[in-house]
Amino acid sequence: MRIGMMVGDGSGAAPEIAGVIERGRAAEALGMDSAWIANIALDALTASTALGLQTNTIEIGTAVMPTFTRHPAAMAQQTASTQQACEGRLALGIGLAHRFMVENAWRFSYDKPARHMRAYLDILIPLLNGEPVEHNSEHYQVNLQPPPSPSPTSVLVAALGPVMLRLAGEFTAGTITWATGLNTLEQHVVPSLNEGAERGGRATPRVVAGFPVVVTANPDRARELAAEVFAVYAQIPSYRAMLDREGVQGLGDLAIVGDENTVRSQLSRLESAGVTDLCAFPFEVDSGDATRTAEFLGAMGG
Repeated sequence: MRIGMMVGDGSGAAPEIAGVIERGRAAEALGMDSAWIANIALDALTASTALGLQTNTIEIGTAVMPTFTRHPAAMAQQTASTQQACEGRLALGIGLAHRFMVENAWRFSYDKPARHMRAYLDILIPLLNGEPVEHNSEHYQVNLQPPPSPSPTSVLVAALGPVMLRLAGEFTAGTITWATGLNTLEQHVVPSLNEGAERGGRATPRVVAGFPVVVTANPDRARELAAEVFAVYAQIPSYRAMLDREGVQGLGDLAIVGDENTVRSQLSRLESAGVTDLCAFPFEVDSGDATRTAEFLGAMGG
């Protein structure tokens, strides 16, 4: 299993480009395989460009860019530009976001979201592969040439429901999850994703699983803090459904916490369940725990 870490403001850090660069360079120096940037306050592709110019080996991933607010042609153009800065190390994570955001904040229709994503991928992926696209559907009508100097880019789709997971497996490199526990990954996410990949004749897809992680001598307090820090996610319907499927109340119940051996054992269980990539969200319990965690994860990377 490849080991990565959230370095953007999704980690609870201040939304500043300088901080993303600092954390991303530290993750690379520690030996981690990937650094992930949430699209919350910062634009994740812009931040990825900045980090790409300041690193050399680490994969940089967006987790995730919402599709409704960016036309697929614009997404392809910015992705191709960012990929140049990352020298081929960018993984583009995209997602629908959530119904309440799409309808209440952005005032778009969330009707038939899977059809929206299918149309989006039908345009985005060929453009990233340097191919022209002519597409006419209820969502988009385009006749486009690819952006200059496109670079093939690994696209991942944030997906939780079976239809979206099969879509991700069939047409992309895999998925990114959050607020999704071990049993749900093993019994729901991985089988649905693999079903899609088999249908599309694709290689085994990536499963990038996000978890709060902390190496600490105080695991009970770590779970309490995780429940507090990540409480908002338990109120979002799509994540709430995954937590209910797992039979837990919140992110504190999913947090991977304990000493090095305990955390290593839990990560091994994730790998056995079919998770290919960890996106760790380290946080501080006792002073020095976040650094201890990052160093431990870095030693597992590579």
